[in-house]
Amino acid sequence: MEAFGVSRTVLREALRTLTSKGLIESRPRVGTRVRPKNAWNLLDVDVLDWYSRVAPPMAFALKLQEMREMIEPYAAALAASAWSEATFAALDAAHASMVAARNVDEWVRADLQFHLNVLTACSNELLIPLGTLIERTLEAQLQLNARRAGVFNASLAEHTAVFEAIRDRDAEAAREAMANLLGVTRRRIEG
Repeated sequence: MEAFGVSRTVLREALRTLTSKGLIESRPRVGTRVRPKNAWNLLDVDVLDWYSRVAPPMAFALKLQEMREMIEPYAAALAASAWSEATFAALDAAHASMVAARNVDEWVRADLQFHLNVLTACSNELLIPLGTLIERTLEAQLQLNARRAGVFNASLAEHTAVFEAIRDRDAEAAREAMANLLGVTRRRIEG
């Protein structure tokens, strides 16, 4: 309380928040302790964001990439089978923004929207929140990848292949195109 100049109420609320996120535990006669990292709720937006800021950058980028490789190709296949006019219109707009991007910042915003819209177009209400969960960390990864590529829109052709397969309702082609796109991303991270 002295170090941060806060009231007892504020301190209690902060401890309650950290406890709910799995970061600390409080026990009578033992006190408050930081829990081991494997007990943290990394599927909490705040915890994931905080962790991404202190974790070794390359190790964290590869962990995020592994998760994307497990989920996004399947989500692209689902999107090809399940998109509605509204969800496809959003995906189309994101792809058009990627094509029109004139700099890294415009590209990254459009790229992020593209991937979030693929998750939305798959019409699985359990996958859609995944985009919200990883949005901040994914944006940072997309920014890094665009800068490492030398040409910010170097992966436009791969994104277009995903877009066209989804548009054509070709689930297998969408899955393969997304896997290929993520393979390019992995090589850029590892390179």
